[in-house]
Amino acid sequence: MKLVTAIIKPFKLEEVKDALAEVGIEGMTVTEVKGFGRQKGHTEIYRGSEYTVDFLPKVKLELALPDELVDRAIATITKAAHTGKIGDGKIFVQTLTDVIRIRTGERGPEAI
Repeated sequence: MKLVTAIIKPFKLEEVKDALAEVGIEGMTVTEVKGFGRQKGHTEIYRGSEYTVDFLPKVKLELALPDELVDRAIATITKAAHTGKIGDGKIFVQTLTDVIRIRTGERGPEAI
């Protein structure tokens, strides 16, 4: 089992969600986050004053998946979230040692 975490641009959320549903992946957690990568934010002018926007709005998706769905999820997220511009995001994959469904007490892949 793996935890796939994707940081994407907010306006790509619906496109990514729909693309994942099309390949049979529906369960996910979505969090609005802020951050920056190599671009280190940008400058804007507000009421005549220039200021730096260090943290850009992003969306974090978290998907707990059985091993056989991980590559499909990564390919789908990469394709749907891609704009070709700086700040498209990142995908992180971590191993899950256990998953427990609170309602039933199921453990492991059955709990996903």
